[in-house]
Amino acid sequence: MEDDNETAQDSNGARLAHYLDLLSDENPGNRWKGAIALGRWGDPQAVEALISALGDDDDRVRLKVIWALGAIGDTRAIAPLKNLYRIENDDTKEMIAEALEAINRAASGQ
Repeated sequence: MEDDNETAQDSNGARLAHYLDLLSDENPGNRWKGAIALGRWGDPQAVEALISALGDDDDRVRLKVIWALGAIGDTRAIAPLKNLYRIENDDTKEMIAEALEAINRAASGQ
C-alpha cells in the first residue's frame, strides 16, 4: 500500500509541476489553461506561482489567475490582489472582488 501512496504522490507532483510550467508557456492560451487547472486542482503550493502570474501581459491569463487564486482560497493572495485592484479595469476589478470574497470565506471556514 505504501508504494501505491508514493506512486500517487509522484503522479500528483508531476501533474502539479506540469500545470505550473504552463503558467510560463509562451502561448497565452496554455498559460490560462494552466491557471484554470491549478484553480481546479486547489493545491496551495501553486499560490506563489499564480501570484507571480498576476503580472501577465494577457488579460485573459490574469482573469484566470485571479479566478484560480479565489478558488484555492489562500490568504497569501489577498495583498497582491488588492494591489492589482488599484490598477485594473472595472471588469477585472469585479473578478478580483469575487476572488477576495472567496478567500475571505475560505479563511473564515464558510
